Amino acid sequence: MFTGIVEEVGSVRAAGDGKLVVEASEVLGDVKIGDSISVNGACLTVTTHDESAFSVDVVPETLRRTNLGELEAGSPVNLERSMPADGRFGGHMVQGHIDGPATIRSIDCEGDAQMVVFDAPAVVMRYVVEKGFIAVDGASLTIVNCDNFSFSVTIIPHTRENTVFKSKKVGDSVNLEVDIMAKYVERLAYAARVPVDTADEL
Repeated sequence: MFTGIVEEVGSVRAAGDGKLVVEASEVLGDVKIGDSISVNGACLTVTTHDESAFSVDVVPETLRRTNLGELEAGSPVNLERSMPADGRFGGHMVQGHIDGPATIRSIDCEGDAQMVVFDAPAVVMRYVVEKGFIAVDGASLTIVNCDNFSFSVTIIPHTRENTVFKSKKVGDSVNLEVDIMAKYVERLAYAARVPVDTADEL
């Protein structure tokens, strides 16, 4: 479980052959093999580490669902360790399970902030609501407005300077994770409409 509060921006040292090596500092402070680290929003398991980097396995399903396959040496990535039991929810409940991709349609300055619009598939947008939460490349953000195929968020200066949004441009892809509560509500609402004698078959 994560909170969507990015701890640092790491740098990819190597990518390919089902492996990803990421240079970092903050998240390595107490890291152990088997720990979970969110990399651009995807929950990955540390397989090896040293004082300056950690390695994770990246399986085909992860590559299908995320933008991790686009990473190369030098690419910046958002990093967050899993939330400790006594930690605070600074953002929202983030699982690190990517629902799908989005593409940056536009980036417009609004004073010191940026209004960013993303195009996203309808299968993801069905769970997106105005003023709700969404994790974009692992960063917890509040949705400003949305329609069936896009949504917008405001990026404050602190977020821009301390995440991969600092280097993002129009046309770039990002990873999306919707609020898990929306999917539970949908499932419960569907189950309530299904006759009891068929519910066990689902």
